[in-house]
Amino acid sequence: QVQLVESGGGSVQAGGSLRLSCTSSGYTFYTDLVAWFRQAPGKEREGFAHIYYNSGSTYYADSVKGRFTISRDIAQNTVYLQMDDLKPEDSAMYYCAAGSSWLNDWTDTSEYSYWGQGTQVTVSA
Repeated sequence: QVQLVESGGGSVQAGGSLRLSCTSSGYTFYTDLVAWFRQAPGKEREGFAHIYYNSGSTYYADSVKGRFTISRDIAQNTVYLQMDDLKPEDSAMYYCAAGSSWLNDWTDTSEYSYWGQGTQVTVSA
């Protein structure tokens, strides 16, 4: 069974940085859309950034624009999320997901075929 694996989460102070990774040993992203979602306690899982793996084209929600950077390393079959200037409101479980580049609504969690188990990010004030 294909599963994505996230890593790189942790605890930092506000203003700090973390870099998350998303990879899979049994699956190659090829032309997928790979997205990052996050879910804080009591809240819905929200998509905030994605990358078209083939072209490298990216998108960011306003909440992270200018602070987060999504990228990919084709040779390593890995998608990265560089998070800078972290804020307490960024605290959440972070997930990566992969799906068809023809998704109707990239923020719809049901559109994705594969998910990771999540990695926790905690930002203290």
